[in-house]
Amino acid sequence: MRLLHTSDWHLGQTLHTFDRGYEHQHFLDWLLDTVEAEQTDALLIAGDIFDNANPSAAAQRQFYRFLTAAKRRVPRLDVVIIAGNHDSPGRLEAPAPLFAAFDASVVGHVTRDPRGDIELDRLVVPLRNRDGDIAAWCLAVPFLRPGDVPRVETVGDPYLEGVAMLYRRALELALSRRENGQAIVALGHCHMRGGQTSEDSERRIVIGGAEALPVEVFDPVIAYAALGHLHRAQKVGGQARVRYCGSPLPMSFAEIRYPHQVVRIDLDGDAVTEITTISIPRFVELMRVPAQPAPLDEVLGALAVLDLPDTPLDAQPYLEVRVRLKAPEPGLRARVESVLDGKPVRLTRIETSYGSSVENDSASGPQSLDELGRLQPDDIFKKLHRSKYGGAEPSAALLAAFTELLLASDGEGAP
Repeated sequence: MRLLHTSDWHLGQTLHTFDRGYEHQHFLDWLLDTVEAEQTDALLIAGDIFDNANPSAAAQRQFYRFLTAAKRRVPRLDVVIIAGNHDSPGRLEAPAPLFAAFDASVVGHVTRDPRGDIELDRLVVPLRNRDGDIAAWCLAVPFLRPGDVPRVETVGDPYLEGVAMLYRRALELALSRRENGQAIVALGHCHMRGGQTSEDSERRIVIGGAEALPVEVFDPVIAYAALGHLHRAQKVGGQARVRYCGSPLPMSFAEIRYPHQVVRIDLDGDAVTEITTISIPRFVELMRVPAQPAPLDEVLGALAVLDLPDTPLDAQPYLEVRVRLKAPEPGLRARVESVLDGKPVRLTRIETSYGSSVENDSASGPQSLDELGRLQPDDIFKKLHRSKYGGAEPSAALLAAFTELLLASDGEGAP
């Protein structure tokens, strides 16, 4: 049996106001081709289908059209989908009766029966091979909130222990159902201990003071654990069988060098015979000019000589400009945009950095509540300015503007 592991699509995401529907559509088209070419039996989607809990109609259409096309091109394809922390569990599960017609199982959240017991049956999904026979069982566990996990009396962290118990119970049910030669795989959307994060684009998951789960959550009998949440493709705990496939697109400039991929898993009976990564093309480039922050004149010179091929707007590269300044530059964006005028590139953001402060305000700052109480707003403003701009004092015009704003906020400067 052959599985394909993907996650963190974030359909509907924008990159600094730029819509990314073009890139997402190219990825989904590529994924359809890959599913068909690789003769995939089951597609595992490990959460964060959408970028937010209230996705746009366009993002939802992309998702449903993908499932429709997948069913048409690979009629026997099984699809298992779990919700991530960005998804709305209820919204994701709402079309479940329709998904069943596409051989797609979706688990948005953990449910309980009238007695309050977790309905484990929903979390254990059979996977069929191209002959229609059950060849594996999938533990389809979505992003877990504290109320989703069993209550555990423990001296340790109740959330961590609850997650481990939930996977253990789901595994016990799967083992009771499997027959000889059937593998057990798991899906999860979580932060694993030791995982490398992308601070610019990944929403931190902090639950009860414990954020990262140990790799031991996945029992050795589990042949493969397909994870979502972290955007960098990586193994967990040095185990090839437990891994994040990563996001298909760079979600921020922090991910500009990430290797984007899906993971193909080949099973023979209850064992993994091969794990192969399949690289995803970069459909729209991300550019940083210069590679490291530089003085403004150098940056403007580098931008002026940019020579890029003409491309449609949706395919034009995203550009991050990196400037090192000594003092505030009020007309910075206008100067950058002027140099870029007519070039087939989209200015996404201007990253500014400044020299280190020449004045250590912390040493001379107030040391008591009385001293803090005597500080005036303009004193605080000056200190912040010196801290941010390498010790430079704010100009008279800037101080005047601050005073005007302060008076207006108190109602004294209002007409």
